[in-house]
Amino acid sequence: MARKRLAVVYDLGSATPLEIRSAVGRACDVVFVCDLDLPHVAAAVPVIRQFAEIVDVTGMELDQRIKAVEASTPDGVVTFSEYRLGEASAYTTALGLPGHSPETVAVLTDKLAQRRALAAVQPVGCAVVGDDPAAALAVAGLPAVLKPRSGAGSLHTTQVDTEDELHAALQAVPDGDFVLETLLVGDSSVAGEAWGDYVSVESVHTPAGSRQVCVTGKFPLAEPFRETGMLLPATLSEVDTAAVLALDSAATAALGVRYGITHTEIKLTADGPRVIEVNGRLGGYVPGILRQATGINLVQVAVQIALGLEPRWQEIRWRGVTYQYFLTPFESGTVQALEGADEVSGFDGVLKVDVQARPGDVVDWRGGTQAHLGVVHGTAPDHDTLRRTAERIGQTFRPVFQENS
Repeated sequence: MARKRLAVVYDLGSATPLEIRSAVGRACDVVFVCDLDLPHVAAAVPVIRQFAEIVDVTGMELDQRIKAVEASTPDGVVTFSEYRLGEASAYTTALGLPGHSPETVAVLTDKLAQRRALAAVQPVGCAVVGDDPAAALAVAGLPAVLKPRSGAGSLHTTQVDTEDELHAALQAVPDGDFVLETLLVGDSSVAGEAWGDYVSVESVHTPAGSRQVCVTGKFPLAEPFRETGMLLPATLSEVDTAAVLALDSAATAALGVRYGITHTEIKLTADGPRVIEVNGRLGGYVPGILRQATGINLVQVAVQIALGLEPRWQEIRWRGVTYQYFLTPFESGTVQALEGADEVSGFDGVLKVDVQARPGDVVDWRGGTQAHLGVVHGTAPDHDTLRRTAERIGQTFRPVFQENS
């Protein structure tokens, strides 16, 4: 019997080529669909060529890309990138393979369309800003959040409290479509004062139905809406956990999700949980922390779903707390030194300090999750110990930026 073949539509996302290759193992052969005009893809190709075939679609129109992918005879198609969801859907639709429908991709990747689709579940004011900011303000009200209509990683996302702040923010963002949404006000008492006022839900969808893997807790956001880390298990009560899971289930059903993995971000408010957004792919950084905490490999699960298989995993039994603490910059400039990183690596429970920035790198804190200086991976016996460890990391790690001459 011929081995199954998996096509991975590759771009910046939640799994690296080596993580994908490791997850695939001997289950199937893998080919990477690569557009070398994309900088992240071009940089990864030399590594990919060492262990996998490449379908080069650089410069091709969509119909040509479909024919090129079809010629590779895949039994499944998957992507771990927000930016390639539409392309992956075009392949699965044309080839009759499991995947998001074009209609589902439209509401997963367009924040205005998603809010409209979720209105029956939970209405939130949302409007395209366009040439008439006043009209958008009339829908969203104040305070509000200005964000790209499509995108990931909180890039170019900011809070506006006045009409003047909205106009100033619009001058500071790049060209493109932006939406204005009613600000969801978090209640820090739900998860606890030391923790973020939001969580995410990681869910798996197959023809057999939808299953929720876990609720992922968060560290508090850095201004304006930058993630600073995550933890498992979350600190929610059973009642709040049940409410979060029920909302996630209703939201993914309303969007028509039938295949793949979703990463739903949910705000914890005084009036109950509210949907921030539903992402139609594996969340960034989630695979590593979940695998460390439970042994569940969501990259492998995504591969299985793409191949038409029904994934299985053991019931989760938490032992202590697993975390990823993001080393977040609070200024922009050229990195001179990352003081304290070696000291942090010696803290009790710290497994690894993954320093991603180097002296000489130019960092812009406004780059969202892509601007992190590094990640601290570790475990703690309980949440209170983790709280103290996080405080100590924040006090010890000191990035130094060169002064402007």
